[in-house]
Amino acid sequence: MLSMARRSLALLTIFTLLAGATSGVCAQSSPLPASAVIYSCVDDQGRRITADRPIASCNAREQRVLNKDGSLRAIHPPSLTADERAEKEATERKQAEARAAQSEAVRRDRNLLARYPNEAAHRKAREASLDTARTAMKNSEARLGELVAERKPLLAEAEFYAGKTLPAKLRGQLDANDAATTAQREVMITQEAELDRVNQLYDAELARLKQLWAGAAPGSPALVASQRMPTPVAASPSGPKGSALR
Repeated sequence: MLSMARRSLALLTIFTLLAGATSGVCAQSSPLPASAVIYSCVDDQGRRITADRPIASCNAREQRVLNKDGSLRAIHPPSLTADERAEKEATERKQAEARAAQSEAVRRDRNLLARYPNEAAHRKAREASLDTARTAMKNSEARLGELVAERKPLLAEAEFYAGKTLPAKLRGQLDANDAATTAQREVMITQEAELDRVNQLYDAELARLKQLWAGAAPGSPALVASQRMPTPVAASPSGPKGSALR
């Protein structure tokens, strides 16, 4: 019984080894799968070259990618030189910038339409912004009047020192009044310029809004020229909420 079992085990071992060897031979003899595509190009000397992978000697030339049956699958364009790549990247950047500018134009136009559905709403916002600027100018004019009034008694006192050196205190008061008056006049000039900028800003907005209200699409080319608007003026803390000063 024991010797029969041993013989059976030996036979099983022999069969296993023979099966493994046979499969190894089959695996070694089976051919590798052929390439699915063929690359073809004509080199600098007019010779046609084919290969199963991109052809290095034709990097600067067009390469045709063919299926196994010879039909065209794709065309690989020539590789770009450093200068050509730089030019291509510059063109792509300009195109991206143009797309971003167009998106921004659309966004701004839609915001304008949402904020000002009609001319009455826009006019109300303009007047609110102008009222803020006008109030500031009135305050400056009032302060300038105070400085003029403060100067009169100082000048009257200075007349007693005609031809003499003015006392240091009086001289200092006159100098301070002069400096404050000059500064206040400069503030008023700035406020007048701000008033003009506010009007220019609303004028530019109104020109664009009229086209939008008439049915022009937000960001459409017809509106590009009108989007070169004056620099917005910063709103004061007490300015109207939602005004064009933004």
